[in-house]
Amino acid sequence: MEIRCALPKDIRELLHCLKMRSKYAILLVFVISLVIIEKENNFISRVSDKLKQSPQAPAEANSTEVSPTLSENSLLASLQELDTAFAQLRSHLYNITLQLEGDRNPGPRRHILLMATTRTGSSFVGEFFNQEGSIFYLFEPLWHVEKTVNLLPRGASAGSALVYRDALKQLFLCDLYILENFISPAPEGHLMPFLFRRSSSRSLCEEPVCTPTTKKVFEKYSCKNRHCGPLNITLAAEACQRKQHVALKTVRFQQLELLQPLVEDPRLDLHIIQLVRDPRAVLASRMVAFSGKYETLKKWVSEGEAPKGRLQEVEVQRLRNYCESIRVSAELGLRRPGWLRGHYMLVRYEDVAQAPLQKAQEMFRFAGLPLTPQVEEWINKNTQAPRDGNDIYSTCKNSSEQFDKWRFSMPFKLAQVVQDVCTPAMQLFGYKLASSPAALANRSFSLLEEARPTWVT
Repeated sequence: MEIRCALPKDIRELLHCLKMRSKYAILLVFVISLVIIEKENNFISRVSDKLKQSPQAPAEANSTEVSPTLSENSLLASLQELDTAFAQLRSHLYNITLQLEGDRNPGPRRHILLMATTRTGSSFVGEFFNQEGSIFYLFEPLWHVEKTVNLLPRGASAGSALVYRDALKQLFLCDLYILENFISPAPEGHLMPFLFRRSSSRSLCEEPVCTPTTKKVFEKYSCKNRHCGPLNITLAAEACQRKQHVALKTVRFQQLELLQPLVEDPRLDLHIIQLVRDPRAVLASRMVAFSGKYETLKKWVSEGEAPKGRLQEVEVQRLRNYCESIRVSAELGLRRPGWLRGHYMLVRYEDVAQAPLQKAQEMFRFAGLPLTPQVEEWINKNTQAPRDGNDIYSTCKNSSEQFDKWRFSMPFKLAQVVQDVCTPAMQLFGYKLASSPAALANRSFSLLEEARPTWVT
């Protein structure tokens, strides 16, 4: 019993002395103590086992000596008490270690919004945050909101941006139940057998969110590396609360000015990363990914003619709206209004593709987060693929060679259409105009100006 009482006291005195010098020394002592304690436990366990196995001499009937069985039981009881004391001390040291780790990295809860448009490389960039184990990452959670908003009458859907914003706020606060309002039929018991691209969020495919599979329930977007049951929103919300940070990726919201209430919300340390890409590359990618929506434009390219009026009204106006929406948001961010200062970063996809690790470090630094080895490993593995696969949604590419691949297949007259309607946005983001087919297809002629340092505000 004296050993059980004295040992913790001695260690506490040692820790107290070391703590005055360096908290790192404390952690070192804790590790050494745990190793010593573990070895002592193993030694005690071996001694205990040998005592149990040692043959005992039979006791004489009239002997006045203490029974060997009683002595053994007494010794085993003492050893068990000592073992318990060691276990309690080890648990106590472990708890203190966790507390000191928290004191060393007490960083606030960060909320990161990756704001982009379709075919700008946002899925690839979003994976940077998805690979970080301390981040709860959601891939396009506004997809369900959009489906409901599109069903509303045209007048009623005018305020869809406010609906998106309010949904983002609730999601950042881990109120995932908000999604149930946009799913039909409504989930029962908070179980969602269908969530758009659940497989793209590691947090939704980890335990305990990944529950056992259920017979006759098949998810369209099931987890990639394991089989999970229907998504339990309650478990997902609890997992969100346990994670240190939250990151969302969306291509369905571009109105930066509407995010002021979220940026000013004291519960959210919101950092907004706006990702842009050369609109000529965006159009080329969309014409492949969403082929059916660009039949008129493809017919014009192949036949050399276009029904006047319709092309101007549908295809060109769509391009103009895209370029204007991202330009307006970017100009606001770069003006550095007081409410947005320190909370906005503009990133070009082309810069990320050419130097992914460097740009990842910049984005994480902007968000106030360290870039972990797990993220670096993913970037190195997924940006040096020998060639692209057939999956147009793949995030595994040789990014430095593929980012301007579009310029060798896009007809010059199509590039001219984009340049005519998107010149203000292209000039703002530093995309050069091609003056001829030869300039467009000449890789030695860079279509990029140097990135501006003021893009981090």
